[in-house]
Amino acid sequence: MKKYLEPYLHVFKSRTIAIVSLMGFASGLPLALSGGTLQAWMTVEGIDLKTIGIFALAGLPYTLKFLWSPFMDRFIPPFLGRRRGWILFTQILLVLNIVLLSFSSPSNAVMTVGSLALFIAFTSASQDIVIDAYRTDVLQEKERGVGAAVFVMGYRVATLISGAFALIMSDYIGWRNTYLVMALIMFSGILTTLLAKEPDGKVIPPSSMKEAVWGPLKDYFSRESAIALLLLIVLYKLGDAFAGTLTTPFLLRGMGFTPSEVGTINKGLGFLSLIIGATIGGTLMIKLGLYRALLLFGILQAVSNLSFMVLAWIGKSYGMLIFTIAFENFSGGMGTAAFVSLIMGMCNHRFTATQYALLSSLAALGRIFIAPSSGFLVESIGWPGFFFITFIFSIPGLLLLYKLRFSILNIEEIKIR
Repeated sequence: MKKYLEPYLHVFKSRTIAIVSLMGFASGLPLALSGGTLQAWMTVEGIDLKTIGIFALAGLPYTLKFLWSPFMDRFIPPFLGRRRGWILFTQILLVLNIVLLSFSSPSNAVMTVGSLALFIAFTSASQDIVIDAYRTDVLQEKERGVGAAVFVMGYRVATLISGAFALIMSDYIGWRNTYLVMALIMFSGILTTLLAKEPDGKVIPPSSMKEAVWGPLKDYFSRESAIALLLLIVLYKLGDAFAGTLTTPFLLRGMGFTPSEVGTINKGLGFLSLIIGATIGGTLMIKLGLYRALLLFGILQAVSNLSFMVLAWIGKSYGMLIFTIAFENFSGGMGTAAFVSLIMGMCNHRFTATQYALLSSLAALGRIFIAPSSGFLVESIGWPGFFFITFIFSIPGLLLLYKLRFSILNIEEIKIR
């Protein structure tokens, strides 16, 4: 058994894989501190809902990060190199601003809190730009699947700590001390960056801001099937994302499960299933390769939506709920590992920060535009029909994937430098 598994598991011995997982943790930790956790703090301090709603705009930098990503491709900090230098700079700023936020108060200085939250989101989005570029540059082709999987694992663990764990902690040590603890944990990201190795220094960065802005676009659109591959980026996880827009309301209102049941099974079991799925998916990619992994995992993603349809038909069933949540998150984790590997493979290492930021933003585009229609669709055709439609929405991406199979195989074989 050990001899059989060795080709799949040897990659986990890589120091690079360990560093990528820790960088995933550093990338995920700040998200809730300017989002859900901060909203909870504001709610406890009696801030009105309109103001809390406006604070959701603090998350805007995560959507617009591609606008300043060329700057981070073009310029090289005077320490640690083009990737680690920027990562270290953003992490130092994050630690400082989380500390500053801990000494603020939503009830006494709401504008200060808002400004700090926006700056934390901006700095966190900037860290994401460079960490995504670092991961893409440093991982070899055979490591991409596992690298994507461990990155997702680190990211999800971090969001759990800065989200649910921080809320629990605030009951015992208060909000100020909670944010100080989060700043201390964020400091671990700095240690990770210092221990990491810089990607290949032979890659020549853009020589000007003009090249940094237009070079990534010119490089990408000079490739065969460039537009079709962009469409695949939009469509591949569209059905999965469409179903996910109303999963919680479906379980609470549609099926009648209690909030604690949904929290335990949907969030708890879902979290574990996603991590296991991403890890197994990333490991299987070593044998399957990118195209076959995308196809197999994409089919599983699509079929998992039908399990929600079956749950809607059966009604309130704990056994079916457990199966549905486990299956959906497991297959979604596998699909995420392959999908992130695809985006990494599409990036030229001269322009990784910009191209990855653009492609990952494009991946969210379909979900953003299609999500508002979900509630209207449920009211029109009911829950079973809605989840069947989400399955149908998965099919165009799979058909396009099959049509582009030779382009995907080409991405596997050629390392774009």
